[in-house]
Amino acid sequence: MSARVVTVSATFGAGGSTIGPAVAERLGLPFVDRAVPVAVAAEIGCTLEEALTHDGRAETGIGRILAGAARLPNVTLGGMDVYMPDRTIVPEEEFVRRTERFINRVADEDGGVILGRAGALVLADRPAVLHVRLDGPRERRLERAGGDAARMLDDNDRARAAYVKHLYGADAADPRHYHLVIDSTRLPEPAVVDLVVAAAGAV
Repeated sequence: MSARVVTVSATFGAGGSTIGPAVAERLGLPFVDRAVPVAVAAEIGCTLEEALTHDGRAETGIGRILAGAARLPNVTLGGMDVYMPDRTIVPEEEFVRRTERFINRVADEDGGVILGRAGALVLADRPAVLHVRLDGPRERRLERAGGDAARMLDDNDRARAAYVKHLYGADAADPRHYHLVIDSTRLPEPAVVDLVVAAAGAV
């Protein structure tokens, strides 16, 4: 039996954003990443900016900026005025519940390759779901990321770990959550994709 759902947990610089789509293409499945906050925002009827403040990577980048600015009625980002509704922000629990519902709907319907969102924990009890962890030593992940990415790497790692710890009381790096743990900084990406696809066919 082949898995119709693959969850991918990846640290910054481990290649999740390129390996995930490649696995999805090989398996003929949709790739689900940014679609999660977009779908949750549409379902609740809030702005995407609000959804991003609850994103697992909100400690850095636009999510962090918007999280700090969400108390204001309007904020200017890069010369563009972004409207922030003058109302109570939708509670974190509601975003989590809707995100989990969306992930379960993906598993119930067409399947997909789901990057992040603690998918391995949300779908832990589901049969025929492959859970994958991509990681590697900090130095090699920095090499892959390129440029002066040290601060970004540390912020992202901390935010992703905090998201799983805060919401699920779990360690995202614990190998017991996954069927397959790969040092994706050591192997070429095509080889990592081959491993994941082969494992998906064996679940």
